[in-house]
Amino acid sequence: MTRLILSTSNIVMGGSSIVRQPGTDKSNFELTNSLRANFVAAQEDYSPPQSETSGNTPTFGSANGAEAEKTRPQLSIWTTREGSDYYVPTIDWSLSGVQEEPSQYEITVKLFYLPGASIQERAKYTKDAVELVLKELKIQTIDLLIISFHGLTFDGDCEWRADKINASQGNDEEEIQSWAAVEELHSQGIVKRLGLAEYGSEKLSKFLESVKVPPQVDQINLKDCCNVPPPLIQLAKAKGIELLTHRDCTDILPKGTLREILGQGPQGAGLLSVSKRGLDGMKGEITPQWVVKYTAVVRDRGVIENKGYFAVAELAE
Repeated sequence: MTRLILSTSNIVMGGSSIVRQPGTDKSNFELTNSLRANFVAAQEDYSPPQSETSGNTPTFGSANGAEAEKTRPQLSIWTTREGSDYYVPTIDWSLSGVQEEPSQYEITVKLFYLPGASIQERAKYTKDAVELVLKELKIQTIDLLIISFHGLTFDGDCEWRADKINASQGNDEEEIQSWAAVEELHSQGIVKRLGLAEYGSEKLSKFLESVKVPPQVDQINLKDCCNVPPPLIQLAKAKGIELLTHRDCTDILPKGTLREILGQGPQGAGLLSVSKRGLDGMKGEITPQWVVKYTAVVRDRGVIENKGYFAVAELAE
């Protein structure tokens, strides 16, 4: 088994960005577009110099299939393999880190457990995701870690309906079991506050009764509902839980999308093979395991200095 570690690097371009209210863009578009852009940048950076007669510099992201195969550098040039881990693209950790003292930032991390990945491995997923973020930002602690379990939504034609539908979604036992790894990070002081995503009043009430360290944040998507359900407001107020809204996609990295991003198409990275023999890339069945999104906001200025994603998938070669 090979573990593919995909990264976007810092997607904040042109300096720090002022924090704004959530817009219409969803994280799945932001993630996939940022991954493609980072792969293209890495391929261009590591490409052999073009001769004076070779014409313009290749544009990997817009070339057709045949042209892309000719212009892409070899995988070994712009990716790095360390044991069973495959970094796509290569990460120069010396260039990582926030610009000011870590204490000057509010660090928020959201971890998405993806369908098809092993539930028994969630403790490892959580630890690995947090370690990657700590290493990328060169920090020691995270202010808020939000966990997003797959299969949960907050959709409905009204807030009451959304809350009712949410109550029957997911798997309470598996979610509570997975929370133990998050609690451990909290007890170690690595994560200061814990949060959940897409928990309605009934699911949240059951969850609070079964965990040692309760979440302090519940993040919900109200794209189809104009108001937060009153039962959830009452429960959050009684338990001291902060309610936040978001525009993230619940299906943030489908398997088909990932294969397209890594494949041989005009917008693919050329990493995965289209043939069984694997002459044009790596071959095997790929399974997305988790995605982590991180944001570093400068506290006294309210600006986003660093934002990015890591996505990990398993390739059965």
